[in-house]
Amino acid sequence: MSSSKSKRVEQSSAQDGQEDPKLSDFLCFSIYSANLAYGRAYKPILEKLGLTYTQYIAIVALWEQDEQTVSGLGDKLFLESNTLTPILKKLEAMGYLTRKRDPGDERQVVVSLTPEGRRLREKGLSMNLVKASGLAPDEFRTMQQGVAKLRDNLIKAARES
Repeated sequence: MSSSKSKRVEQSSAQDGQEDPKLSDFLCFSIYSANLAYGRAYKPILEKLGLTYTQYIAIVALWEQDEQTVSGLGDKLFLESNTLTPILKKLEAMGYLTRKRDPGDERQVVVSLTPEGRRLREKGLSMNLVKASGLAPDEFRTMQQGVAKLRDNLIKAARES
């Protein structure tokens, strides 16, 4: 890709006239590296819960709305069924949820928290990284909303192309 095409692909803060964008000028890299930093920061929290990050977000989504279909949960988590199913099987083996066929539509599997899965909430919700982010609570919320808007716009653009 030529440098002019590269600039058009993404360049957030590079100064006008700069010939070659630097890695630090790419918003995608900032988000990618922030995701890696989040993973490192979440590690001690998740170790206390005995969960991986994807297991944790599945549990959080079920705290928010229990008794979801696997496909609905996958949509909420941006995960394909073939990625989500092994995660749910592991959480079921750990005693945190159950998976059952929907009697009204045998093709659908409904996921529900067990009492043990609901109890995780007491430990899990008290642990967060708002303070570690160095952002004030209102800045944190604004950042979260901005990243979510960016994600949604990129998903929309990808579907349209």
